[in-house]
Amino acid sequence: MNTGSNEPGEVAVASDGSEVDGTTTDRARDERGLGSRAPEFIKARRVLHLSWQAGVFAVGLAIVGVGIVLLPLPGPGWVIIFAGMAVWATEFVWAQLVLRWTKRKVTEAAQKALDPKVRRRNIALTTIGLVVVGAGVGIYVSRFGIVMPWRIEE
Repeated sequence: MNTGSNEPGEVAVASDGSEVDGTTTDRARDERGLGSRAPEFIKARRVLHLSWQAGVFAVGLAIVGVGIVLLPLPGPGWVIIFAGMAVWATEFVWAQLVLRWTKRKVTEAAQKALDPKVRRRNIALTTIGLVVVGAGVGIYVSRFGIVMPWRIEE
């Protein structure tokens, strides 16, 4: 899986961790590489390592499950889901690749959102949306008035 570029066939990081396409990335992240972060004495024993991976997967699954439950509820659902992915990324290459892709996309979106043209457009669209919603509420109140759903007799 190519995580360094959106272009097919283009490689961002060589197998030895050196940069190939000239982009400036976090060298510490690239040098760390992919793979298990388990202690060496655990990786040396296959049964212990598989048990370790099963435990990491179970803990990550529980955290992601809580995040999924919190998506429709008030709470930081996405943050908890990404925390579960970070737990998985300590042991599984696929989770490390997903997190790298997600971090890159979030960084690109943040840079795009800070572009002055995009900011002006977003502010204009938000203002137009608020005016439309305000007009709708004003029309509704002028026609039907404000009626409380409960009856309190004084």
